[in-house]
Parts: sequence; C-alpha cells; structure tokens
Amino acid sequence: MFEVSVEEVKRLLDADQPIWLLDVREPQELAICALPGAEHIPMLHLFTGTVQTKAQQDDPIIVFCHHGIRSLEAAQYLRINGYGNAFSMSGGVHAWAARVDPSMNRY
Repeated sequence: MFEVSVEEVKRLLDADQPIWLLDVREPQELAICALPGAEHIPMLHLFTGTVQTKAQQDDPIIVFCHHGIRSLEAAQYLRINGYGNAFSMSGGVHAWAARVDPSMNRY
C-alpha cells in the first residue's frame, strides 16, 4: 500500500525533506483548517484534469484529505498517471489534528 502516517509526514517536514503536500479537499474544508505550504486541488478537478499539480513526476508527493479516503484514491490516480512517488497521508487532517497538532481546527 502507498500510505504514510501523519507522524512520518511530520518527521519529513521537520527534517526539511523535499516533499510536495497536495490537499484534495473542497474549498469549504480548506477554510476550516489547512497545512501550511500545501498545494490545493479539489479531487474532482484533479481527476478531470481541470487543474494539474505543479509537482514534478519524480517529486515525493503526500496527498491528504479529511480522513484519508479521497487522498488514497488521488494518490493511486497520480501513480497511474506517472507520479510514482505519490502517497496518501493516512487519517488525513483529522489524524494530523489529533496526533500532531491539537491546536488545529477539526470538523
């Protein structure tokens, strides 16, 4: 499977590892909480090609959503389309708020 834990994402960010964060939530979700520096492309826009990621195909990409279900589908879509280093952040921003940053708004 191609999932990564929120703790591993935090470790990579703290170590200044070159990772691309891709948020596939809807704009109203983004208004509640967001991870700094993440590119935002709602999943439907990504799947229809309306908006394409600015990430390079060989970049390590961490895709996230609310609970990790949409991001798993989006990471699989990216892998099928040549982004071999796409991973889903397991548990999404909900897990991030619960286990990494308790000050983050939840919904």
